[in-house]
Amino acid sequence: MTAEFIYLHGFASSPNSAKARYIGDRFAENQLDLKIPDLNAGDFSHLTITRQLNQVVSMISVHGEQSLPSPFHQSDFKHLRLIGSSLGGLTAAHLGQNYKQVQRLVLLAPAFGFLSHWLPQLGDEQLARWCQEKYLMVYHYGLRQSLPLSYDFVTDAVRYQEDVLQRPVPTLILHGQYDEVIPITASREFAKSRPWVELVELDSDHSLGNVMAEIWQAIQHFCKID
Repeated sequence: MTAEFIYLHGFASSPNSAKARYIGDRFAENQLDLKIPDLNAGDFSHLTITRQLNQVVSMISVHGEQSLPSPFHQSDFKHLRLIGSSLGGLTAAHLGQNYKQVQRLVLLAPAFGFLSHWLPQLGDEQLARWCQEKYLMVYHYGLRQSLPLSYDFVTDAVRYQEDVLQRPVPTLILHGQYDEVIPITASREFAKSRPWVELVELDSDHSLGNVMAEIWQAIQHFCKID
């Protein structure tokens, strides 16, 4: 019986991000399979957290409530370990709350309080125009172009608050002390009231690009990868 690993990339990112490639390469060197779904699903304009959750749920077993689709196999399924970056980290945390298959979480600069940090940067006027016109042009770093994003992203994201995340899933958070997108205080607050959460503060920003070796070592230790 083996563990399954899934990596969830961040908002306006892709499976080809620097972190996804680096971590994927390290898994390959250890002869372990890391699944990295494209959460854009070919339609970034209609992205929602709910859609991301449903996409990952379609990959995992729900203890008899639905069949276990390929490439997972019931006979050798043991448990699931999710690695999530930014919005992918928030998505992973909510999966961990709702599905017993999720046994460990590694969250890289998780987007706790995402809307409260992102929306003020847009300003009241732009936010009101987005609500009225239904779409906002957002730069997609994975595709290297600006794309329209539906306001449904906002109305859906409001549903996913951190206070409901109370299932004691062993969780490792790796967060840069100088994160300019999601302040490290968000992870500090989350970890403070949850004894099953370990927070490691890194000398980095939101990208975590200068500490990838440290991140891999932490993943190896936490997930017991030899």
